[in-house]
Amino acid sequence: MSKHFTFDDIMQLPSRYRGNLMNKVSGFKPANLIGTKSKVGQTNLAVFNSVMHIGANPPYLGFILRPTTVERHTYENIKETGVYTINQITTKIHQQAHKTSAKYGRDVSEFDAVGLTEFYQKEFHAPFVEESRIKIGLSFQEEHLMQCNGTRLVIGKVEHLILPEEAILEDGDVVLEDLDTAAVAGLYNYYKPEHLGKYGYEKP
Repeated sequence: MSKHFTFDDIMQLPSRYRGNLMNKVSGFKPANLIGTKSKVGQTNLAVFNSVMHIGANPPYLGFILRPTTVERHTYENIKETGVYTINQITTKIHQQAHKTSAKYGRDVSEFDAVGLTEFYQKEFHAPFVEESRIKIGLSFQEEHLMQCNGTRLVIGKVEHLILPEEAILEDGDVVLEDLDTAAVAGLYNYYKPEHLGKYGYEKP
């Protein structure tokens, strides 16, 4: 038996229930940590489940940021310095990664709070996560304010891509399942993905 919700039904649900439901039904998503550092050197690390591919030529990635009606240290640091990192969460560090979702003060580094290690690429201001298998350094390019709910699409240009060479196939494909990659669904649930198959470019 199916459960049918209309828009009005959804809006009348308790806030926490509605949040869990709507964050979960869109399915599995990539689990990433975004690393930033303020101009004065205070580092910040935050878990995001909204990183998306924008383009490969040139290489751009985007992520969705919640409304900036309260302090958003990630956003503020990106706008202040122009750079940030995206670091893939592995099953080994997923519990530590999730703890970065707590509301720490600006003077607290989530790296220190959850026990993850800062890693730096020469002349790149933002911190990477040493424990991540895929590390991406980006420069801020543009943002788009969503009029419907106040969220923002933040887009960055890939300046650095660091990953194990043995995980890259001859055609550029990346064997994520060999990198202990974690996925997330909803706000609190983490998973280990399973590869089902690889198929060719389809033509009618």
